[in-house]
Amino acid sequence: MRIGLLTEGGAPCASGDTGAWWRRLVHGLGGHDFDLYALDGPPPATPLPPHVRPVAPAGEGARPAGPAERAPRRTHGRRDRRRFAEGFHALATGLATEDDTAADAFADGLGALADLARDTGGLPAALRSDDAVRLLEDACRAPGARRALADACLSDHLALARHLERALRPLSLDWYDETALGAADLCHATAGGPVALPGLLAKRFFGTPLLVTEYGVGLRAHYLAADDPGRSTALRTLLAALHGRLAGETCRQADLLTPGNAHARRWQEKCGAGRDRIRTVHPGMPATRFAEVGEDEESGEPGTLVWIGRVEPAKDLVSLLHAFADLRARQPDTRLRIVSVPAAGDGDGRRDGHCAYLAQCAALAAQLFPDEAAGAHAVGENPVSFEELGGPEAPTLEDVYASAAVVVLSSTVEGFPASLVEAMFCARATVSTDVGAVVEIIGGTGLVVPPRNPRALADACLALLRDPGRRHRLGAAARARALELFTVDQNLAAFRGIYLELLSRAPVRHRAGSDVPFAHPAETRIPGGWAPSAVPAGTGAPDA
Repeated sequence: MRIGLLTEGGAPCASGDTGAWWRRLVHGLGGHDFDLYALDGPPPATPLPPHVRPVAPAGEGARPAGPAERAPRRTHGRRDRRRFAEGFHALATGLATEDDTAADAFADGLGALADLARDTGGLPAALRSDDAVRLLEDACRAPGARRALADACLSDHLALARHLERALRPLSLDWYDETALGAADLCHATAGGPVALPGLLAKRFFGTPLLVTEYGVGLRAHYLAADDPGRSTALRTLLAALHGRLAGETCRQADLLTPGNAHARRWQEKCGAGRDRIRTVHPGMPATRFAEVGEDEESGEPGTLVWIGRVEPAKDLVSLLHAFADLRARQPDTRLRIVSVPAAGDGDGRRDGHCAYLAQCAALAAQLFPDEAAGAHAVGENPVSFEELGGPEAPTLEDVYASAAVVVLSSTVEGFPASLVEAMFCARATVSTDVGAVVEIIGGTGLVVPPRNPRALADACLALLRDPGRRHRLGAAARARALELFTVDQNLAAFRGIYLELLSRAPVRHRAGSDVPFAHPAETRIPGGWAPSAVPAGTGAPDA
């Protein structure tokens, strides 16, 4: 089976800490051929298995993979401009209105623009043209438009046109022929929205089944990003409508959606996906590296709490420090290790923001816990340590989890927290805030408290620190649950079955030069013949 894997960059990834799932997928399903289609960025620099073929990137100025002899792009004549105006008007109407027909208008416009782009070689110039801006302005001022668009001005329409051109860039790619996505038996998108758009077009042009996997809620992230105070209310409304319509069209057209947790599943249902086309597939994570720690009943330092993850405001380390201050007042021999995990690919601005938040937390820890010294001539020591994974104090994840009596998660926003699963693999009792997929992951094998509640967090940690027997029982149950639900083998088995299921339901497409499965009976491949040889003339039949 040939799989077209659609991704934002050269290395397919999911949002959050589960981004390595795609590598385990393509390595584990060696019986299939994978073509990596990157919407933005170069192909992955790391070596890939021989059955994985990176396709040339589709960034600005780059041409996707395909035959060298392509039809040259031609200028749009009067008939093409009329087709563009009709399709773009329907798409803009779907964005500007919110009645029952808006989603259908958006889908019709998107399909019409896709057909035009395929016929003419692309639409980037048309999407940036004055005609596009004028059509957006007309849609915002038409009767029935959203009330928030009444104050939309020219700058809003220009900004939306730029966003539209980027979001609809997949329409202008050279991937839609029999040598590229047309040769795929299945399209697997690693996210919804623009990433899945080539899969929607492959389904429209070739009937290729579309599978969409979302381990994070991309639409939610777009909504939060669109809520920028520097943008006008009209522009924020239009951007939210754009991402909502793309997500809705993906959810309605996909043959199957595989969210990584119930939180993402609920978002897909709200976007219009039927429950019969949604199947939760938890991200598979490697468990063997944590086997030694998980099977060692003597590991763990009594009185040690461990927090591990990316240091950012959403992790709410401020509440964790206040909770630890309350805890230490009642249990003075406790210590807290805060281990930061550097994230690859963060820009300088985001990295500076993480450093600023880390400095803020360190200053708060110094204020709450002055360095304690045994005597006047001894060096003081703070019960809170800030460490970085890979450093001398925390060389590996296994060492960090091995030192923990309790692993703490204090976030206010989470998707699928990988650190929680890793702690479960290590048979560690956990205390977590009730956010994202935490309850779904824990399933009764850890303690869960409300977010932004330092007192509840302190009480839960203290209860486990004072009861080693309960701590060990919860840790053993957590390890058993993680090995049952969150391993790589479980994830591979799920996608192996899904691939075969989708292909079995897809219509057979005969390609030139290829053999159609089961087109000839199996007997034709056996040497010799099954029919008795003819009797030579004049010999007569043998006697009975």
